[in-house]
Amino acid sequence: MEILKNDILSVEVSGHGAELQSIRKGEVEYLWYGDPAYWGRRSPVLFPIVGSVWDARYRVNGKEYGLGQHGFARDMDFTLVSASDTEVRYRLESSEETLAKYPYPFVLEIAYRLRGNELDVIWEVTNPASEDLHFQIGAHPAFLYPDYGKESSGRGHFTFDKTGDLECVRLADKGCVDASTRYPLPMKDGILKLERDTFDPVNTFVLEDSQVREVNMFKEDGTPWLSVRFDAPVLGIWSPPGMNAPFICIEPWYGRCDRMGYEGEYKDKDWMNTLAPGEKFSSVYTIVIA
Repeated sequence: MEILKNDILSVEVSGHGAELQSIRKGEVEYLWYGDPAYWGRRSPVLFPIVGSVWDARYRVNGKEYGLGQHGFARDMDFTLVSASDTEVRYRLESSEETLAKYPYPFVLEIAYRLRGNELDVIWEVTNPASEDLHFQIGAHPAFLYPDYGKESSGRGHFTFDKTGDLECVRLADKGCVDASTRYPLPMKDGILKLERDTFDPVNTFVLEDSQVREVNMFKEDGTPWLSVRFDAPVLGIWSPPGMNAPFICIEPWYGRCDRMGYEGEYKDKDWMNTLAPGEKFSSVYTIVIA
């Protein structure tokens, strides 16, 4: 476990999955603590897929491979590259183990950089091979509801950097989306109210096409709690349906699960990223603690 610290925040990161474990301001914890009774993870990095592939199978040049939800990086041990009081960097490289289920050489680096009340999460993917690299990558941080009460209903609310109407697609079958139907995000006056049953009928709100680049979370009394800023084109918002869970996930994605029934090539999936030989993909999203 590596610890980042300044005068405002204290952050813990594990080398297993290069996964964020804690964000504290004083004695207040902001990140979900991974109770398996609800969900045993905290902030996994999703790579080389986001979500599920149809029937847990996908195809590269006609050959079929199996891959579980959200890929394998979250379950692998990363190598520590560097560490200081305010920044830590990890690396994962392709191996015989990864190539057996994902036939692309890669170098994935994940870094965390603390700046005042902000935490940058940095992803870099490099293609070391002589053929194109196709991949998806995404975040899955879970944040504690600031006003959670098991018997109460209110959980605060979200605002976005866009005040107009927003649309989402939904998970439908086998963890995949019905991409043919878009639903309005249930907002009123630019506010998405968060309640204990918000996710019971829908499971996950998936916003595509760069509709928003910032999510702001507020307590029940309107006090700012935190923000997530990103450039990713897809956003997932999730809390376990039907469980009255104490947390909500704000998930910037460069990718998305398959549409139902998809049996095409992996490289042709929706929201795929491609790197030519020697190229590097870089991205940053930022968690801002109020």
